[in-house]
Amino acid sequence: MGDTNDIRKGAVIRHQNDLYVITDFQFVNPGKGSAFYKTKLKSITNGKGVEITYKSGESLDTVRVDKQTVQYLYGDEHMLSFMNKSTYETVDVNRDVMGDDAKYLKEGFDVIGAFHDGNIVAIELPKKIQYTVVVAPPAVKGDTASGNVTKEVELDNGLIAYAPIFIKEGDEILINTESGDYCGRVNE
Repeated sequence: MGDTNDIRKGAVIRHQNDLYVITDFQFVNPGKGSAFYKTKLKSITNGKGVEITYKSGESLDTVRVDKQTVQYLYGDEHMLSFMNKSTYETVDVNRDVMGDDAKYLKEGFDVIGAFHDGNIVAIELPKKIQYTVVVAPPAVKGDTASGNVTKEVELDNGLIAYAPIFIKEGDEILINTESGDYCGRVNE
């Protein structure tokens, strides 16, 4: 058993006899009344999402998970394949379980996998990931006058992001995995 202090992204809890992964949460402390946590949960068994509000200090049925380094191998529209770096076994995960985190993965990339009963139930991405820009349209004269100082670029894993207009194809950039925002260019 735990309490609301254990709420964090990737934590696994038991709710109504089903296991859920916390995909997002927000701590709210209103001026009047007690503080609470608004959580978004995803079922491990069927992938359905649920939103639940917990009062601060409320007890939760937390589930212990083992964390191991896994390497992303490849994926399709339904499944993602990872290799356990300690046992070299391949572990397949339903794309729905990963949620929005799946879009940041690229082949050969190491992440921390949270295992429960031998299955990956969540992954922990680093806060920033480095990507190579593969498609970047040229900046058009007059863009900055209209206030448009970003452009849409495509990254080496297919992810579309907004970057400053000076970014060009072949540049190495950092993307924040929590917001999807451009964080900077990698100096070489």
